[in-house]
Amino acid sequence: MSFADLAPLADRAALYSALRQEALLDAIGGNAHRWDADLTAGTITFTPHATPEHPVVVGAHLIATIAPEPRTLRWAWAQPNGADATVATQLRDAGAAVQNVTLTTAEVPFPESIEGELDDWIAQAAHTVAGAAVELTGRAPYFSAPVEGGTRAVFLLDAPLPNLSVADAITALPRVIASVPLSDPRTALWNLARLAGWNLQWTDEAFTGAIISDATASATVRFDENARITGIEATV
Repeated sequence: MSFADLAPLADRAALYSALRQEALLDAIGGNAHRWDADLTAGTITFTPHATPEHPVVVGAHLIATIAPEPRTLRWAWAQPNGADATVATQLRDAGAAVQNVTLTTAEVPFPESIEGELDDWIAQAAHTVAGAAVELTGRAPYFSAPVEGGTRAVFLLDAPLPNLSVADAITALPRVIASVPLSDPRTALWNLARLAGWNLQWTDEAFTGAIISDATASATVRFDENARITGIEATV
C-alpha cells in the first residue's frame, strides 16, 4: 500500500477526483499534450499536440514530490524551492486536524516492502497523495507530473473548468464507476455530492439508494446488499 494512512482519504474523494480528471483531459485535448511548469509563476501550460496554437494555462500548486532517491515523499511546505506553498500548508494543517501522521511529516520514507516495479508504485502513490489532497482541500483536478530521475511532482490545479453538475455527472458516472475501484461506494457518492456542492438525500434508513440533485438535474443512485452501485435513474 502506498502511504496507507492517505488511502482512506483518497478513496472518499475517488468519484469526485475521477470526474474532475476527465474534465481536465477534455480541456487539454486528452493525454496527447506537452506540459511545462513555472513554479515561480505558479502555472502549468498544457499544449495539445493536435492544436499547439491553443495552449491551456492553469494555476498550479505544488503539493509534494515522490522520489526514487532517497525513496521519500516530501511535502512542498518543507521544500526550499521558492514555490508558493500556501495550499500545501493548508493540506498539512488539515492533516493535523485529522491527526494524520503522513500529512504532517515533512519527509516520509517509502514502505520497506514495495510490490511490483518502483516506477509504477510511485505513479500510483502520486494518485493516492493527490486524492487525499482533493479530499481535504476540495481542490481539483490534480496533475501527477513525471520529472527527472523517476520523480513525480504532484500539483493541485486551478483549471478553467465549469462546475461539476449532476446533469454532466449522470452521463459520466457509469463509466467512472466501472473503472475506479471504490472501497466504500456510499461514502464516495456522499463525498462527491459534498465536494461538488450538490444535495444528497438517502432514500431509506437502510441506505439502499441516494438522490443527488442540483439546479440542472436529479438522479437516484441504487446500491445492492454489498453497497455496490447497481444503477442510476436520472431525471433531467
